Amino acid sequence: MSDLTHSLVSTEWLAEHLKDDDLVVLDASRHLPAAERNPRAEFEAAHIPGSRFLDLASLTDSASEVPAALPNPAQLSEKLASLGAALDSLFVLYDDSAVKTAARAWFAFKAHGIANVAILDGGLAKWRSEGRALESGHGSTTKASSSPLPDTIGVMSKADILANIDSCVAQVIDARGADRVFGSGIDPVHGGQNGRIPGSLNLPFGKVLAQDGTFKSPADLRAAFEGAGVDLNAPIIATCGSGVTASVLLFALHLAGHRGARLYDGSWQEWEADPATPKAQGPA
Repeated sequence: MSDLTHSLVSTEWLAEHLKDDDLVVLDASRHLPAAERNPRAEFEAAHIPGSRFLDLASLTDSASEVPAALPNPAQLSEKLASLGAALDSLFVLYDDSAVKTAARAWFAFKAHGIANVAILDGGLAKWRSEGRALESGHGSTTKASSSPLPDTIGVMSKADILANIDSCVAQVIDARGADRVFGSGIDPVHGGQNGRIPGSLNLPFGKVLAQDGTFKSPADLRAAFEGAGVDLNAPIIATCGSGVTASVLLFALHLAGHRGARLYDGSWQEWEADPATPKAQGPA
């Protein structure tokens, strides 16, 4: 039986454990529309041997008022069952996305109480650069029985963020690029105006990654957050454009030793669309 003692695993570790019976490797790739990439087609063309396609884009709660909301417990349970994955499996998530979407899947799993889940450091790009084996095809699975998952934890609503502006209990840190956070033009990703939630800090998600796409060391991660003005001993809420790259910061905070950070899932896409919410633009 393999031992997932860490939330981040190396390509070397995964290569050694690929045939472990209790290991489930999932491709959690998802791309921005402008990338014009089809993650399912790319998975079928080449993926880590034995891995299964999570189809992260389909894992949203369409009944929620939040744009592209996290899946509810039943949706996530059914998805994993359809992939033949028992909830007590050891999950390793990877992606080949510019916005590091494995972190979004990681947060969804953790928010629904799935404990044994890790991210492949460097993702498919690192695996491929090392000349490791790939296979093609749909990835065969046998449907498993679904099991109930607990309600979502660690997710903040728009009402929560409005209350936090008044109380200042938690720090809000935005994972988008500074041009989108402090600019006043049109958001190039989701449309609408650029800007930020008043009082929020900014750490672009790419700042927690090394040049090869792996995560920085815990010490360097702590330095990055502190350099952005974050007090790692105080409560933290992460936000971004739509809740995806905020999850990268949440994973980085986890690696840095901070526990209990939360996600504003609606993020700027929801906040900007509501004319009643306060907004800040221009330099801090």
